[in-house]
Amino acid sequence: MELVNLKDASDTVSFAQAVKKGLGKHQGLYFPKDIKPMDDIEGLLALPLVERSTKIIQHLVGDELGNDLVADLIQRAFTFPAPMAKVKDGIYCLELFHGPTLAFKDFGGRFMAQCLSDISEGAPVTILTATSGDTGAAVAHAFHGIENINVVILFPKGKISPLQEKLFTTLGDNIHTVAIDADFDACQQLVKTAFDDPDVRDGLHLNSANSINISRLLAQICYYFEAIAQLPEDERNRAVFAVPSGNFGNLTAGIIAKTLGLPIKRFIAGTNSNDTVPRYLVSGEWSPKPTVATMSNAMDVSQPNNWPRIEALVEQGYFDKALLTGEAVDEEYTQVAMRQLLQEGYTSEPHAAIGYRCLTKQLVEDEVGIFLGTAHPAKFKEVVENVLGQPLSLPEALVEASGKESFEAELPSSYEALKQHMLALLK
Repeated sequence: MELVNLKDASDTVSFAQAVKKGLGKHQGLYFPKDIKPMDDIEGLLALPLVERSTKIIQHLVGDELGNDLVADLIQRAFTFPAPMAKVKDGIYCLELFHGPTLAFKDFGGRFMAQCLSDISEGAPVTILTATSGDTGAAVAHAFHGIENINVVILFPKGKISPLQEKLFTTLGDNIHTVAIDADFDACQQLVKTAFDDPDVRDGLHLNSANSINISRLLAQICYYFEAIAQLPEDERNRAVFAVPSGNFGNLTAGIIAKTLGLPIKRFIAGTNSNDTVPRYLVSGEWSPKPTVATMSNAMDVSQPNNWPRIEALVEQGYFDKALLTGEAVDEEYTQVAMRQLLQEGYTSEPHAAIGYRCLTKQLVEDEVGIFLGTAHPAKFKEVVENVLGQPLSLPEALVEASGKESFEAELPSSYEALKQHMLALLK
């Protein structure tokens, strides 16, 4: 598999190199040089999740890793289901929260951990990543205990749910967490700055586990196929995906799935009040505003890192931008959507509720809507109980984490402070 840096076309790498490097020169994202459609989509959809996902990743990566190794990586990573819940006629939720940290990022995080563990062959690696909520837990659990790999997770202090925080700040060992006194965009910028600093990048053998890493992105493609596979055959060509979006890795993966031949009619990019993309799709002007905190905190991103990959899919002729619309959902309508879902007998949390709101507003006759359930409602227990006015029980993973001691450090939004902390911690 050949990948090219979207900011420097001379920087081309293999899949293994892209997994190890994370970001390219000038903080550029790696992207496949060529995406070939797959044959026999119907036959592919008839396969179980793990077997189908193995074929998808083998097709994308080519012969670089070998089919047996890819099969083994997928088998070890995808140990949980992604069921479709029917909310009402014509609308489904793809539930991506049945993994160990109860969020969609378990798919990408666990696949990346397996890839990097194999590819690095025991050489030291430091994972540096920022989280607006679920990435931190997924990455921490995926890499916890893996020899020779240290993980440093930055998160905005006081701006993610307490239960989300407990899932990754309580592990210790090779998992190091840092609360940054700023918003998520500032945390992302600190990560990017570190990758431009040779003392840290080379001295600590830096890598990133955000959705900027190509291995995470490829894993996310697989559950779009799983969603379509679970639809009745007469509904498959009418599927519209509403994707709750923060860093836009999920939507990028969905568009690649369509490029591979998956019968998706169109997409809706749903955001909260951090509405850079919906405004851009209407005006053509990219004008990020300061990030605001919302109840859908994992989507509190004003400058999404994965957007250049979507632009590349459009510019290279893989995707027609007319098949993408945007919808910004404010706090009031997020709550309305949560209550509407409850009336349908389905309990949800703010991020998925934004996807549902997008469908109820934009879905037209004869379309079938699928919104992504990106996290278990209990990860947002306080918000969900407050909005819905009823108690919510905690799954075992959250009960266990909630009683543990947290180990995070606290730092200002200063790259020099972060650099000194990491060098003292890991060198």
